[in-house]
Amino acid sequence: MSAAITILFPGELESFVQQRVGSSGLYDSASEYIRDLVRRDYEQEEQRRWNWMEEELTPGMMAAEAEFVPLDAASVIMEAKARKQAHGR
Repeated sequence: MSAAITILFPGELESFVQQRVGSSGLYDSASEYIRDLVRRDYEQEEQRRWNWMEEELTPGMMAAEAEFVPLDAASVIMEAKARKQAHGR
């Protein structure tokens, strides 16, 4: 679903947008240009999030096998219940 958004550009910014629109520019309309800018910003934000996740996961992926501790669901649940009781919750 699309929503209409009105954007007013002051002087120089309006000229800047107009240079990129129409027969002299890369875009057919100001709307197309703005959508492209927003899409690129969205993609950059998504890339930033992926980069963050990769940075967070890399130490674990690069860890030696000996650093890993085997776990099973029952022991994880028991430990969680013990922590809950210890904190009085």
